Amino acid sequence: MAYQTIDEANKAVVQKMIGSAPFLTDVVPAHTVIPELTEHVLLHAGPPIKYENMTDPMQGSCVGAILFEGWADDEQGARELLENGKITFIPCHHVNAVGPMGGITSMNMPVVVVVNKEHGNEAYCTLNEGIGAVLRFGSYSDQVLTRLHWMKDVLGPVLSKALKTMDEGLNVNVLVAKAIAMGDEFHQRNIAASLAFLKEVAPAITSLEDVELEKREEVMQFLADTDQFFLNVAMATAKAMTDAARTIEHGTIVTAMCRNGENFGIRIAGMGDEWFTAPVNTPQGLYFTGYSAEDANTDIGDSAITETIGVGGMAMIAAPAVTRFVGSGGFNDALETSNNMAEITEQENPNFIIPTWDFKGAPTGIDARKVVESGILPVINTGIAHKVAGFGQIGAGTVNPPIECFEKAITAYAEKLGFNA
Repeated sequence: MAYQTIDEANKAVVQKMIGSAPFLTDVVPAHTVIPELTEHVLLHAGPPIKYENMTDPMQGSCVGAILFEGWADDEQGARELLENGKITFIPCHHVNAVGPMGGITSMNMPVVVVVNKEHGNEAYCTLNEGIGAVLRFGSYSDQVLTRLHWMKDVLGPVLSKALKTMDEGLNVNVLVAKAIAMGDEFHQRNIAASLAFLKEVAPAITSLEDVELEKREEVMQFLADTDQFFLNVAMATAKAMTDAARTIEHGTIVTAMCRNGENFGIRIAGMGDEWFTAPVNTPQGLYFTGYSAEDANTDIGDSAITETIGVGGMAMIAAPAVTRFVGSGGFNDALETSNNMAEITEQENPNFIIPTWDFKGAPTGIDARKVVESGILPVINTGIAHKVAGFGQIGAGTVNPPIECFEKAITAYAEKLGFNA
């Protein structure tokens, strides 16, 4: 379809996001829905990157994934595979997926399946591991590997069975609408959504007579303990929404934001699959006791896909409780942040109403033109990883994309339209 103006195209792109109908339908081994995931293939967060350019936490995640899959017997064997080019890397975004922090995903890891029933596309994300020493932050101890195998053998299959007892799966828009009214912003704060998810699946899990009681109890306890469980569902949901919008292939609305520790990358609707990158920043925020900015890794992860649909840092006012956690002040600072984000977005999302923002909808559809014109950069809520693999999360904060990403995207789109011919 031809659009007369960029504004018209942008409205169509955002309407396709807002008109999405994401449903969580299943949890399955990654290779069953991502055919590219075969032996010796790993997905990673962010735009394309070579192994030697990955930061230590992402490299540590690669080691952990190889040990989890049994492609090597120990760390030395895993690193030999990695350093000798025996592992193929693919960005999660290239295969309808997203991954938190390191984003490392291997063939037998369980992933959530979110189906956009309005537009017919799917998106995938690994399950949240909880907090502490976890693969996404680069840990690969025996404890981490044991948990990953439990997630593969118990958590994933039990959730799959529970979801299949529901006629359509779980309507994610409904869960988000509930949780945003309860103080979640879906990047750093997901406790309300995680509990709402548990409320929906608990009856189904307890009714699974073909699953041992011990396993059902383990799953219920894990979900009750994991405040951030819904983050990964939100990420897959955002990916399903933005991928549907990307099919329009016109306009300047941002359809992906992600980082790999080396570069920050964005996509815009009018430039399809092309990445526009610039050196990534390091988050600014608060550190856990004993850590400081000197310990921080540069920003990593695909979780900024949440901001791409208007939540996370974009909807800071929805979660004033999170502002102190990420070091961004108090209520008035959260209000100022979301008001600024409204300046660079196309419209409010009527599905995600924010009571603390006078019942406005979440600011949705970042317009790269407005970012360049105003100099206002999207605000991304994020965890801060230690720069050495194995330490895990050492704080939380906010980060901004480099403005160069948006400048490059607008310049390329102008050339595509013939403005500089």
